Amino acid sequence: MLEQYGYVLVFLTAGIFFILGAFITGWVLSPNGLLGLKYKYKKEILVDTYECGVETYGSSWFRFNVSFYLYALLFVIFDIETVFLYPWAVSFRQLGLFGFGEMIVFIFILLVGLAYAWRKEALKWE
Repeated sequence: MLEQYGYVLVFLTAGIFFILGAFITGWVLSPNGLLGLKYKYKKEILVDTYECGVETYGSSWFRFNVSFYLYALLFVIFDIETVFLYPWAVSFRQLGLFGFGEMIVFIFILLVGLAYAWRKEALKWE
């Protein structure tokens, strides 16, 4: 049983070393780090917003409307629904009536969420 945990320990150790290696490399190559590399570009160029090589017009810092985030959350919710529907449809015959009832309850919960979002006008684009 312990050899199964050995694989977990190897991957956990490799992940920790990978993260520490990224941090140490960033520190060593930074201007205030061990090597103290200096950049030949001006600071304004380094912090400028880059969009496909096209200069930005106006300020690139502005607030997004909350409706963008609501749409994203609703997309994630219903995308996860389709992820759960596909394996259920593949193994529908083995699950029987109990699996069918479970999926009906799952779809009902999602429909209640959709009705709530519709009632709160989260799907209304302005």
